Amino acid sequence: MKSMTGYAYREAESDDVLVSVELKGYNSRFLELSVYLPPYLSALERGIREFMSSRCGRGKVEVTIRVKDHASGVSVSVNTAAARAYEKAIAALAETFHSAEKPDLKLILSLEGVLEIEKPRDDGRSWSRIEPLLVSAADAFDAERFREGNHTRDNILEQLALLEAEVEKINALSPGLETSIKENLRTRFAEVLGNRIDENRILAETAVLLMKYTINEELSRLSSHFKEFRDETARNSRPGKKLDFLCQEINREINTIGSKTPVLEVSRGVVNMKNALENIREQLRNVE
Repeated sequence: MKSMTGYAYREAESDDVLVSVELKGYNSRFLELSVYLPPYLSALERGIREFMSSRCGRGKVEVTIRVKDHASGVSVSVNTAAARAYEKAIAALAETFHSAEKPDLKLILSLEGVLEIEKPRDDGRSWSRIEPLLVSAADAFDAERFREGNHTRDNILEQLALLEAEVEKINALSPGLETSIKENLRTRFAEVLGNRIDENRILAETAVLLMKYTINEELSRLSSHFKEFRDETARNSRPGKKLDFLCQEINREINTIGSKTPVLEVSRGVVNMKNALENIREQLRNVE
């Protein structure tokens, strides 16, 4: 089992080029990838997304890659057309305000689009520097998420054991349900009819109430859901979505038991099961 939260950082420097990769993971219902790269490396984004998608199933994941190339040359050119357009606009503004001030070269150079800076691109060389760091960071990222996920799994299975124990208690109470209903009916008939109690009427009413209150099917389905829950946890490294669904099914059966049973001890068990299930759901919000 893997948590959705995690952090990893890797960096390396060679030939005056410093490359760093930072990964951050947060809880999210679906996979949300955010990739932050220097603009001149935008062509690498697709490959980075495909790689991270193969490593992450759910969660909000931020990938930040920084490159400081001290040895790389930079090409600077002047956009003459943009500079002249700025000069003309500034001169027109000065004339509007009856100002004798002329456009300043320093000001024009500072305006957007006048100076165009280009760095030479070599996507293959850049990827050869980034890829090993990305793989190493992803391995560390996964290791941390597995550590946290295993701890979460242990907590979830503890709560599942509580659910199973409550079902066992309720199963043990089931045979006494018929006796309880029959005695309650006998008491009520005695209050109304005195000694003129019709045993056949009591048996008929008992059968009707048993049909209404029996919870054997719900208990059986709960046991089946618990087994599937454990199996999914053991065999699937990304069980979050399936376990969410199973929790919905378990909750439905618990609610049905709570609405059908008149037995106080069973009602207490339902409360305990709801509490344990809510704890499981809370933990699953952090499971991939």
